[in-house]
Amino acid sequence: MTNTPSNDSALDNSAEQLTLMEQLKQVELFNGRAAMVGIVTGIVVEGLTGFGIAHQIGLGALVDGYAACRTQFLPFCF
Repeated sequence: MTNTPSNDSALDNSAEQLTLMEQLKQVELFNGRAAMVGIVTGIVVEGLTGFGIAHQIGLGALVDGYAACRTQFLPFCF
């Protein structure tokens, strides 16, 4: 695979490229805002319940296993 310019004739018009770039900008702005809302929601729920974000999304066992391994509570580390 090489870094050659696209030969796609659909993207040759600068107006179409500007439209696509504007759409991409709007989509990325929405994704960033959704991520920020998700993080803030996770932090608020963590404050209310005491369960961290990893536990909220179902990865608590991995975090607990790592913590137990790091503190020598388990005879083996995985």
